[in-house]
Amino acid sequence: MLAHGTGQKPHAIFIPYPLQGHVIPSVNLALKLASKGFIVTFVNTQSIHHKISKAQPGSGGDIFADARKSGIDIRYETVCDGLPIDFDRSLNHDQFMASLLHVFSAHVEELIRRIVQQASPPLTCLIADTFFVWPSILAKKFGLVYVSFWTEAALVYALYYHVDLLRLNGHFGCIDKREDTIDYIPGVSSLEPTDLMSYLQDTDTSTVVHQLIFKAFQDDKGADFVICNTIQELEPETISALQLEKPFFAIGPIFSSGFTKSMVATSLWAESDCAQWLDTKPHESVLYVSFGSYAHIGKQEIEEIAHGILLSGVYFVWVVRPDIVSSEDTDPLPEGFREEMGNRGLIVPWCNQNSVLKHPAIGGFLTHCGWNSTLESIWCEVPMLCFPLLTDQFTNRKLAVDDWRVGLNFKSKLGINQKEVADKIKTLMNGNAECRKEIKNVKKALENASGPDGSSEKNFDQFIKDLTLRIQKKELST
Repeated sequence: MLAHGTGQKPHAIFIPYPLQGHVIPSVNLALKLASKGFIVTFVNTQSIHHKISKAQPGSGGDIFADARKSGIDIRYETVCDGLPIDFDRSLNHDQFMASLLHVFSAHVEELIRRIVQQASPPLTCLIADTFFVWPSILAKKFGLVYVSFWTEAALVYALYYHVDLLRLNGHFGCIDKREDTIDYIPGVSSLEPTDLMSYLQDTDTSTVVHQLIFKAFQDDKGADFVICNTIQELEPETISALQLEKPFFAIGPIFSSGFTKSMVATSLWAESDCAQWLDTKPHESVLYVSFGSYAHIGKQEIEEIAHGILLSGVYFVWVVRPDIVSSEDTDPLPEGFREEMGNRGLIVPWCNQNSVLKHPAIGGFLTHCGWNSTLESIWCEVPMLCFPLLTDQFTNRKLAVDDWRVGLNFKSKLGINQKEVADKIKTLMNGNAECRKEIKNVKKALENASGPDGSSEKNFDQFIKDLTLRIQKKELST
C-alpha cells in the first residue's frame, strides 16, 4: 500500500484518549493498521506510559518493541497531558478533564510539529480519539487527513452527535426535562431518558466534562472519517443513519489477535493470575465481578454487593481496584468479609479480563457495562448482570438488556440491598436460559463480522482504500 507518487507507505500518528478503556482498543487498532502496511506512530501520555511501566516493569521504554519483531513498523512516543506524572487524575477528575480541554493540545501540537519535521516517510494522517477537542484543527494546520476513532457503541455516538435535538425537544439541558420516550433521533427507534449517557441525564450542563463533550463533537464534524468499535449487524439502523452524515465505518470488535493476551503492554495495574484458583471450580459456577478501570462506586453500595454475594452462595472472582471508592480508601470491603468468604471467593486488585472471562468456570459477569467489557463478555458467551455507574454504561445496558437480551438489569432507582443482590445473582447463575441462548446468537454475529468475509473486515478494507485515496488527493493538492 503506497501513498501516491512517493513510493512510500502511509504514515499515521495515532493518539488515544488517556484512559484504560480507550488505550486497549487503540493499541489493537494500531497493530491491525500496521499489519495492513501502515507506518504508525503511537502516542501515549507520559502518565499512561508511567502507569504501564510501573504495572509491567518488563515493558521497558517502548511498549511496541516486541511487536516490531514481527516486522510491523510501529513507533512509540509519549506526550505530557499538562499535569505532573504522579498527579491523581482519578481523584481529581475535573482538573484532569480541564487539562485535556485547555492544555493538552499545545503539547500535542509541539509533538506533531517535531514529527512532521523529522519523520520519514512523512506523516499523512492523524488518528485520534473522538473525545479530543483539537484533532480537526491540528490536522488542518499540518495538512493531515483526520480519522476520528470512536471506541464506544454507534448508539452513543448518535446521541452525542444529535445532542441539539435532545436539547430542542426538552430531554436535555433544561430545568423541567421531559421524561417521556425519546423517538426522534435518526436511526434510533426509541429509548428512555434513563438510557441516555450519564452526562446527558445531568441537570448541570456547565461542567468541564460537558464543555469537553460539546466541543469534541463540534470538532468531530471536521473529521474525514469516523471508525467505530461496533458491529454492523448489531446496530444496523443507527449506523446507516450516521453514514448519511459522514463516512462512518463499523470495524469492531477490536480485540487483540485471536482474543489472546496482547504482545503490547496496556494494563495500568499489575495483573493477578486467577487461573489456578478457577481451575479448581466447576463449569460455569463462578461469578466474575468487575466495575472497570475508572468509574467509582459508593462505600455503602460496595457493602451491599459484598453481603449479597455472600448471601447468594456462589463462587466469585471480584476485581476490587484500590481506588474503586476513593484513592484514600484502599480497602472498602466490609470488615470480616475476606474471612467469611473463605475459598468461595478470590479478591484481586486487577486481572487480565479476557483470560478470566474465557475460563470455563465463569458463568456470569456482574459488570458496570463498559463497552469493552460488554463486547468481551459477549465474545466469551458470559451473560451479564448490568450495574451501570457512569457515562455510556447506561446506554450500553440498554443495548445488552433490552435490545440483545444478553444480560439482566441489576440496579433499580431505589438503590440496592443485599437480598436483591443475592436474588439477581442466583437468577443469573442458575439457568437463565434466554440470556444464554441469545448471547450465543450475538457472539455468532461478532464472529461472523470479524471473519475474513465479515462486515467488519470488509468495512476496514474499504476504510483503508478510501483513506489512501484521500491521502493521495491531499498530496496532489499541495
